[in-house]
Amino acid sequence: MEKLMKPAEYAQELGISRQAVYAKIKRGILQAKNVEGKLYIVVDKTSQTTKPSSTPTVPKVKKPIKASSTEAKDYKALLEAKDETISVLKGTVKDLKKSNKQISSTLKGEIDLLKEAFHEMRSLYVLQLEQKKPQEQEVIEVEEEQEVTEDKAFKEGNWIGLKKFFKEHEISKEKHQGKVIKRLTKAFKKDDDRLMNVEGKLKLNADRNYEDILK
Repeated sequence: MEKLMKPAEYAQELGISRQAVYAKIKRGILQAKNVEGKLYIVVDKTSQTTKPSSTPTVPKVKKPIKASSTEAKDYKALLEAKDETISVLKGTVKDLKKSNKQISSTLKGEIDLLKEAFHEMRSLYVLQLEQKKPQEQEVIEVEEEQEVTEDKAFKEGNWIGLKKFFKEHEISKEKHQGKVIKRLTKAFKKDDDRLMNVEGKLKLNADRNYEDILK
């Protein structure tokens, strides 16, 4: 025959908590019934309602779960993939080292070529300088010879300065003197042998005629 008990009464009778009672109901260990909106536990009178013995229950030891054949295959495949990845990475590192070595060798070769080209250009430049030196010496010698010739001609001729030239030809006005200086300068640039530059000053041969300049 069934007997209905409140959860609190049932817990008190068994010496357990109400939470434990509700947990048993939830797991289906205890049968419960809802009567007029209230929950009652269905107890069979014939069943033993005494408190559970205090003898501790020995927990069951779980046996280790053996991996299935599929999991073992997946694990093996994963290890093989890892080994293959490591092998690929090693090959990549090796190729990079080889490439770096080739690049270093190429750069070294280019640097050596640049050094050789630099030395060749330097040698050519030095050679050109050596070839130019005699020519410069010859030019200097010619200029020195010309200066000696002009100096000799200056000493032999009757050369006078502009001040004395203007005095001899009675040219006193500055405007007239300016015109004469311009004509003399123009004649000097045309290598007129009546004129000579001595130490930066214009000298005139007093023995020559200057009517074309003074007209």
